[in-house]
Amino acid sequence: MRKVWLIITGCFIGLAGFTQTGTISGTVQDNAKKGVMSATASLLKAADSSLIKTVITDKEGRFSFSDIAHGRYLVSVSSSGYKKSVSGEINIKNEQPALELGAISLSEDAKSLQTVTVTAKRPFIEQKMDKTIVNVDAAVTTAGSNILEVLEKSPGISIDKDGNISLKGKQQVLVMIDGRRTFLGPSELASMLKSMPASFADQIEIMTNPSAKYDAEGNSGIINIKTKKNKQQGFNGSLNLNYSQGKYWRTNNNFNLNYRQGKFNFFANGGYSKWNSFQNLDINRKFSTPASTPGSIKNYNAIFDQETKMRNQSDNYIMKMGVDYYLSKKTTLGIITTGLINPEKFSSKSTSYLKDGESNVDSIVYAESNNYNKWKNSTLNLNLRHQFDSTGREISSDLDYASYTSTSSMDFINTTFDPEWTQINQSRLRGDLPVHIDIYSAKVDYSQNLFKGKLETGIKTSYVSTNNAANYYNITSNGEEVDYSKTNNFLYKENIHAAYLNYNRQFKKIGIQAGLRYEYTQMKGDQFGNTQRPDSSFSRGYGNFFPTVFISYQAGKNHQWGLNTGRRIDRPAYQDLNPFLFFLDQYTYQAGNPFIRPQYTNNVEVSHTYKGFLTTTLNYSYTRDFQTETFEQAKLPNGDDGYATIVRQGNIGTRNNGGIAVSAQFPVQKWWTAILFTNVNYSRFQGEVNNDKVDVEATNLMVNVNNQFKFNKGWSAELSGWYRTKGVEGQIMIQPFGQLSAGVTKQIMKGKSTIKFNIRDILYTQVVKGTINFQNTEATFKNSRDSRVATLSFVYRFGKPMKDAQPRRKTGGASDEQNRVKLNNNQ
Repeated sequence: MRKVWLIITGCFIGLAGFTQTGTISGTVQDNAKKGVMSATASLLKAADSSLIKTVITDKEGRFSFSDIAHGRYLVSVSSSGYKKSVSGEINIKNEQPALELGAISLSEDAKSLQTVTVTAKRPFIEQKMDKTIVNVDAAVTTAGSNILEVLEKSPGISIDKDGNISLKGKQQVLVMIDGRRTFLGPSELASMLKSMPASFADQIEIMTNPSAKYDAEGNSGIINIKTKKNKQQGFNGSLNLNYSQGKYWRTNNNFNLNYRQGKFNFFANGGYSKWNSFQNLDINRKFSTPASTPGSIKNYNAIFDQETKMRNQSDNYIMKMGVDYYLSKKTTLGIITTGLINPEKFSSKSTSYLKDGESNVDSIVYAESNNYNKWKNSTLNLNLRHQFDSTGREISSDLDYASYTSTSSMDFINTTFDPEWTQINQSRLRGDLPVHIDIYSAKVDYSQNLFKGKLETGIKTSYVSTNNAANYYNITSNGEEVDYSKTNNFLYKENIHAAYLNYNRQFKKIGIQAGLRYEYTQMKGDQFGNTQRPDSSFSRGYGNFFPTVFISYQAGKNHQWGLNTGRRIDRPAYQDLNPFLFFLDQYTYQAGNPFIRPQYTNNVEVSHTYKGFLTTTLNYSYTRDFQTETFEQAKLPNGDDGYATIVRQGNIGTRNNGGIAVSAQFPVQKWWTAILFTNVNYSRFQGEVNNDKVDVEATNLMVNVNNQFKFNKGWSAELSGWYRTKGVEGQIMIQPFGQLSAGVTKQIMKGKSTIKFNIRDILYTQVVKGTINFQNTEATFKNSRDSRVATLSFVYRFGKPMKDAQPRRKTGGASDEQNRVKLNNNQ
């Protein structure tokens, strides 16, 4: 790897003399000579006014175009409520590589102040050198969907059978909302994202190798979901109503309000969704005796067929409120609070046929369970931002607190029958599983311009306390008795301290960013005993450095290269460290693993962009102590293998992962824009699980196609779909599956409202099938959901665009421990 690094770096440096570039800067002002924030500045070719690139002005109205090839240009500036303005001709040459345009004035447009006018439509996908941006509202088929479904159609992202998110074939993605983590484990994060309407989000940022400023968590990168924020003065907002119909009906609704007056800015986002869905899971397990000689034919001694029908119903209430107070032009104080309530009812009915090796039914088990869960989440963020001067010196700080509480009541009834369905016996188990999690965090960030570049540094500390209890009771004719074999209480505490240093600078056509982050983790877990087992505990402390490097090279006006490399970590979810068994059904248990180690990944990525529309990326990563879901057979009291399966997270060894991704966005016709994304990914897993050697490899192809159509009189449409070929996920081999969606939209009420209609998974091909082989067990499964859904959506926007908006606080300090809290069993 050192040789490869030296060769690639040398190539970038050796190319330094081929193309000369320059910089164009300026300021956008209104009639009162005040800077206009969030104005659009577009760089155009002087010859034909074709677009080169677009930037958004900062809070002082400043803009800058860098890495501009020598030539003649124009700069066009525009902003809502103002008339467009175009500069005179600009000539970038050797004698004048850096040009300061000074102030470009915008005049108020009285007509536009009286109506809401849509002046431009953002593309669904924007490809940047360091990230990919998904503009959620730009796609018709996002109407009525939830954020998880939007992620599923985003380039490079796939969702597995349990709702876990992968980026370019790799799991352990760090998901953030407005730069702040969500405190959730993978499946629980999926549950929360399903409860959030897609209309809640403005953009989704996909970063495969973030800088040292970000947490080192997430081996495959970061997905940042930016919620909608109205930055205009006065009173503004929007209302989004949706009705969806699959097998069952559901609804996703939200509102967005903003009021800015004087030194105060108040904002609120709220939503309600009703979720109705089903899930059918069929599993076939074959149990064999160990082969007498390698390669000999296996003899099956038992076959287990399980058919499970699940039903999920939930109500989701979410609210985010905040206020900014502008002490001065340089100092802003803010407070943000969020709340989430998620009452849920989950029921499951399962029929299991236990057969001998010849497929003759020995017995039948009918299992029924009813779960009633209620999650409450609240967060509080206090923030301060101060600009020392106009040179870029800035300091910001955040104090965060988050609380998660859950009440979960479960009722399990298992009835055993003979092959003729004559009842043999029945057992009943009740579970009470409360959870409480407290998270505290504080951070300070500082930045300033230094040596013609930008220096960023900061420190952060966090403390997490989780208390998980699992109380189980056997219900008999004599009443309830505590089941001490399943009952347990687990307390976990964790401290993470971090510091980082990051520097970036532009050397003509070469841009370099280098950073180093250090994180130290101290953890302690206590497993409280009962009458059948003693107390146990564990503790651990470890620290690591995480370097990152990013290099960009502008090789002429048509070619741009990029290289980035970095090291990242993935810590186990809090509940995955709990060593005791959790009862799922009579033949399936979930267990934690206090000995699971964090995994470390080294990433390297090289990218090339041609004419701003075609991007090709090569990536490679190596992971040690790879974490994944493992499967093993439960032991009987006499030590023999039983028929139950234990599922737990574990370290299986190493993973080598490589791939190539190609994305393109181009106009097929004036009214038709196509967005294409393909990713070929190779993964190889090597190691050991429960004394069984693991050496599996697979190549997976993912194709994502999105067609956007724009017609006259406010009509537009979309036809999109994705397909994923056969792939491997640790011990699981997943068969191909995909989705096809279509929709149409119409602007009404003079552009103030939009009505949309779409159908997702038209062909009902989002059915997941796979195989799992472990120890003496061979298993196949089929998982289908209520994924074919039709949605009717209505959006109403109100308020008048005004000038002099200021930026709102977006990030907080409690952004490092999210994604690791497991909330409920919502599938």
